Amino acid sequence: VQLQASGGGLEPAGGSLTLSCAASGRTFPCAYVGWFRQAPGKEREFVATIRWGLGRSYYADSVKGRFTISKDMIKNTVYLQMDSLKAEDTAVYYCACSSVSWVSLDPGRYGSWGQGTLVTVSS
Repeated sequence: VQLQASGGGLEPAGGSLTLSCAASGRTFPCAYVGWFRQAPGKEREFVATIRWGLGRSYYADSVKGRFTISKDMIKNTVYLQMDSLKAEDTAVYYCACSSVSWVSLDPGRYGSWGQGTLVTVSS
């Protein structure tokens, strides 16, 4: 399966954006679908992940209370609602798939990375 992230853009600090992650072809063959981000000169870091079947979600401390991950099983799409954006949220955002049945925040446990979407937050 190939995942494609979309919805990035330029927002002022305090603004909101909603990112979408769609799976090509059939339904998500994933146990978890995660969002990660990579800022210039930094390593890729975990943002949020959601269990595809049961819907339980997990967040990085840096986004907890501001970002919300959700899923639409009919549309085979996972969303990342980002509110109260900060300049430090600026990064390329990626979604990816984990077939491991327990939750992992490690990007190495995820695959099917697609091209990311750029989020730029101006201060």
